[in-house]
Amino acid sequence: MIVENTGLVGLRSELQYLDESAEKAGFIRWQWEYHRATYDCKIEDHTGGGVYFLRINTRTARGKLEKPDAVLAIEAVYLGKATFPHGLEYESPVPKSVLDIAGERILALRTLLEA
Repeated sequence: MIVENTGLVGLRSELQYLDESAEKAGFIRWQWEYHRATYDCKIEDHTGGGVYFLRINTRTARGKLEKPDAVLAIEAVYLGKATFPHGLEYESPVPKSVLDIAGERILALRTLLEA
């Protein structure tokens, strides 16, 4: 599912600061190439047993990702259920407990990036 109204879409940050802020908010830079990066936050549903990932897609607005001063812009925020052996399924209903945790992580990251 696409997470709407996060306040993150369109925010820009230098790569080094975004990496540090994302880590503080519970995300890791998982996939990346020269002009885009994906930050993931793993959320476990302890009641239903599923594993979900809150994913933030970014694209460079200036520079390339191998440089810490490259500027990235956040393009979209997704929440998906992990599937075997690898992948995310974005159509399944998401438990409220997972949505609550995702909201907390989004708020934490937004607060750090807007500081």
